[in-house]
Amino acid sequence: MTKETQFTLPDFRNLGILLRAVLALQLYGLLAALVNAAELASVLSVFFSYAAYLEPPLLCSVLILYLIAPSLNSLPTRLGLAFILLISMLCSGFWQVLLEWRSAETELSLPRTLLLAGIAAALILVWFDWRARRLSPALAEARLQALQARIRPHFLFNCINSVLSLVRSSPERAETALENLADLYRGLMADNRQLSPLGREIELARAYLDLESLRLGERLQVDWRIDSGVEAASRQLLMPSLVLQPLLENAVCHGIEPHPEGGRIGVDIFKRDQQLNIVVRNPRHAEAPLRPGNRMALSNIRERLALHFDAEARLSAHPVGDEFVVQMVLPTK
Repeated sequence: MTKETQFTLPDFRNLGILLRAVLALQLYGLLAALVNAAELASVLSVFFSYAAYLEPPLLCSVLILYLIAPSLNSLPTRLGLAFILLISMLCSGFWQVLLEWRSAETELSLPRTLLLAGIAAALILVWFDWRARRLSPALAEARLQALQARIRPHFLFNCINSVLSLVRSSPERAETALENLADLYRGLMADNRQLSPLGREIELARAYLDLESLRLGERLQVDWRIDSGVEAASRQLLMPSLVLQPLLENAVCHGIEPHPEGGRIGVDIFKRDQQLNIVVRNPRHAEAPLRPGNRMALSNIRERLALHFDAEARLSAHPVGDEFVVQMVLPTK
């Protein structure tokens, strides 16, 4: 089975995954209530009776999967899937046996309970896999490449012109610029489906800004504010590759380049409540509306954050006074 077609195991340490599993089973109970209720008015009462039956094994399964998630992710995919199904069925079977022991009257037999638990767990796993494929890098990368196809030639042309102007007057700066350009394009051509250290992403972002400063000169001012603790752990903190550099590219293209006087970009990176916060600010002018390319880049980054971190990461962008502020929040666990 190829890497592209391999079934994806959900991360049961992810809050979004756990919440979706719970909601999916509640929907399963609601559909069962709609089918079995004698009349529409009794659907809610039937649903609550089903929920009382479904919740204990569901919570037991979720707790066990949360505790063993690191070991589960290290197993081969088929074995991991088998363990998930087995845990779901055992928890449901245990609850069925407990109910039968307390009261001989139960609507479902043990074999039927095990079968339904396995089917429900399998359907939820298929849904998680479908969602992961829908958010998979195949689509996100295509959009990213479409955006970069328009940016790269223009950016590369400007960089080459800047380097040529420095070859005789300042050969050392020209050499440094070429090294930055090579480093940046090496990052652009790398596999951006994997997580990358924060330190590496900062290096790429600085390389990009150094290249832009050759063209924009003093019009481009950048304030970096990185917490000492974050800077010390920057090689251990992971994030999707090439999400910081596009934010800075947007800030330059939409906040600095169109205005003759230039401006100042602020970059704040800090930890708060076990979350990594990255805030990028750039000047905003009321007469300069947000361009479509900006929205495309932000949408692409949101998709990639959802792919890697689900509901535990978010990206917000909004004007604040005379600035445009983009904040990215990532889990650090």
